[in-house]
Amino acid sequence: MSTRTWTIRDVLEWATQDFSARGIESARLDAELLVANALGIERIGLYLDLNRPLQEEERSAIRPLLMRRREREPVAYILGRRDFYGRRFEVTPDVLIPRPDTETLVEHALAQIPSDAPFRVLDVGTGSGAIAVTLAAERPAAMITATDISEAALEVAKRNAVAHGVAERIVFEHVDLLSIAEPYDVIVSNPPYIASAELAELEDEVRVHEPKTALEAGEDGLDVVRRLLDTAKPATDVGAHMLVEIGAGQAPLVADLAAQTGGWHRVGVYPDLNRIERVVHLRRI
Repeated sequence: MSTRTWTIRDVLEWATQDFSARGIESARLDAELLVANALGIERIGLYLDLNRPLQEEERSAIRPLLMRRREREPVAYILGRRDFYGRRFEVTPDVLIPRPDTETLVEHALAQIPSDAPFRVLDVGTGSGAIAVTLAAERPAAMITATDISEAALEVAKRNAVAHGVAERIVFEHVDLLSIAEPYDVIVSNPPYIASAELAELEDEVRVHEPKTALEAGEDGLDVVRRLLDTAKPATDVGAHMLVEIGAGQAPLVADLAAQTGGWHRVGVYPDLNRIERVVHLRRI
C-alpha cells in the first residue's frame, strides 16, 4: 500500500482483489476479519466507518496481517483463534484448525453421553482441545481424558480448557493414542486421515501451514484408525461407543477394518453439512 490516503473501504477493496487474484476463495471475508482485528473492532464496525481515512499506525497494524494472508497462511493462525460449536478457541500452528465438519462428530458424541451420568469419555488426538472442551462444557457430569502425541498441542488445549472453565474436569495425557486406566464409555477421535499421495493435492493453507502429523496417515489414510481400533479394545467394555471422523469415501473401509479387528459393531455413518460421510459410529461387542 502506498503513502496515499487510504480509507477502510480502500484497504478492503485492495485486499479483496489481491486475495482473489491469488486464488483465495474467501477473499472478502478474510480481508474483513484481518482489517477488523488490526483495528481492534468487530466486522460490523468496518461498515459503520467505511470512508474513514486510516492513520499511519493503523495501516502499519493492518499491513503485516495482509502480507501473511497473501502467503496463504490461514486466517485462524494469523488471528490466533477459531470459533467452534459456539465457542472461541485459541489455535497455533501446533494444532489443526477446528472445522465445521468436526461439529458433526461432537453432535453425535453428545448423543451418547447422558447429561447427568459420570461417563468416562476419551478424546484421542485432542489438538486444540476443541472436542474435549466442548464435551466437558456440554456435559458437566462427564469425566474427560484428552490425549495427544504433541506436547505443544496439549499446551494449547490446556489453555483452552482454562479459558472455558473446564480445566478441572479434563485430564490431559501426553501419549500416542491412549493409555489404559479404567474403561471408557465413549471414545471420540478426529485422527489423521489423509493418504500420503493426496497430501500434495491439498490447498497451501493446509499442506504448508497445518501440522503434517495431524493430517497424514499412510498410503490409504487409515494407519491411525487401524491402530486405534486395536488399541481401544482393551480400553473399553461391551457396550462402549467409539466415534471417529473420517475422510470422504473412507466409511466402507473403516467398517471393513472394524470387522477384521473384531470386537466392534458398526452402528452408523453420519454425514456432515455437505452430505459427505464424515463420522463412523462403532459399538464394543
